[in-house]
Amino acid sequence: MRAKRTVRRRRRFLLPVLVLLCLCAVPFFHWQQTAIQTEVIPVSDPRLPAAFDGLRIAHLSDLHSTRFGQDDQDLLSLVAGLEPDLIAITGDLVDQYRADLTAVAPLARALAAIAPTYYVTGNHEWALGTGVVRDLKQTLADCGVTVLSNQYVTLERDGQSLVLAGIDDPNGYADQKTLEQLMEEIRSDLGDPYVLLLAHRNNDYPLYARCGVDLTLCGHGHGGIIRLPFTDGLFSVERTLFPDHTAGLYQLDYGQLVVSRGLGNSGPTFRLFNRPHLPLVVLHTA
Repeated sequence: MRAKRTVRRRRRFLLPVLVLLCLCAVPFFHWQQTAIQTEVIPVSDPRLPAAFDGLRIAHLSDLHSTRFGQDDQDLLSLVAGLEPDLIAITGDLVDQYRADLTAVAPLARALAAIAPTYYVTGNHEWALGTGVVRDLKQTLADCGVTVLSNQYVTLERDGQSLVLAGIDDPNGYADQKTLEQLMEEIRSDLGDPYVLLLAHRNNDYPLYARCGVDLTLCGHGHGGIIRLPFTDGLFSVERTLFPDHTAGLYQLDYGQLVVSRGLGNSGPTFRLFNRPHLPLVVLHTA
């Protein structure tokens, strides 16, 4: 009888504890999906022209049609508060599983009003079809965003310059210009400039190093979806275990890589210990 009473007392104690845990877990899980985390990532490189020391780049990636606040005001307020000199959007602005393009134009106009904004495609844009990609690029351009489709522009400061290049995602046209060809074009035109590349895929980092890119900004990896201590994430977006190069700054065989954990989720995925990520990349001449 005494043992039965003990079991009943334990059950009476455990039930409210479990209810309390569930009540806490729901808002914590929601917070993990919606509370944007900003981070300053300093990048030092002696090849960086001195005029660009202190250049501030707000890096947005993998929004996946997610909205943050009414008319994205939560996101826009954070971006403006970072006081960027330019804004880089590195793909998956929209999601193939919920192709809602209605928020693209207002967001693009608002970002371009904060700072010059540059965009490259991700795999999800191309999954929606080439027609959608064409219309999306035109919408962004009409809203003041510079779309870089295997192209480069030259940024000038105090008589010095650097190259800002951007490549379409490999899901794009089969005969599109390759990064190797783009880098050859840049060197043929300009010699050996400092090259800042916008690309989507973090796992193509051997390509960026092989091509001699000084700094690449990308996303795609979603921070490994679930981040655990002593790992670079638990799952890749391809659902392999323990991916690498999924968040933050990495030194490559040549050049450096900055990976955003991204802002949104795709399809049924979620984030755990891996809040939406809005890095501010600050360049320094070492």
